[in-house]
Amino acid sequence: MANIRSAAKRARQAEARRLRNRATKSRVRTRLRRFFELVAQGEVQGAREALRLAMSAIDKAVKKGVLHRNTAARRKSRIMKALVALEAQKPKRRGARSTQRKSAAEA
Repeated sequence: MANIRSAAKRARQAEARRLRNRATKSRVRTRLRRFFELVAQGEVQGAREALRLAMSAIDKAVKKGVLHRNTAARRKSRIMKALVALEAQKPKRRGARSTQRKSAAEA
């Protein structure tokens, strides 16, 4: 324990900051884990919402000084890449209706 009053105060402040930072990091990790779980399950809509929440948590962590901005950029890039890959696996049914019209018109 510190002998000087100012050093004791700094120790209390550092402990308070450590706990706050730990909560922020935990929030980011939780949001990222939920996102990757949804990606693994193949849920595109759920993953989009989880992506939005994860991006928000990462940006808030940077704003609070808990994460470095380059770390945040790397993580955001990786989760966007995962979402794009997921969306590429599940093709959207855009051409189905126009194909039906052509076949009906030909018949």
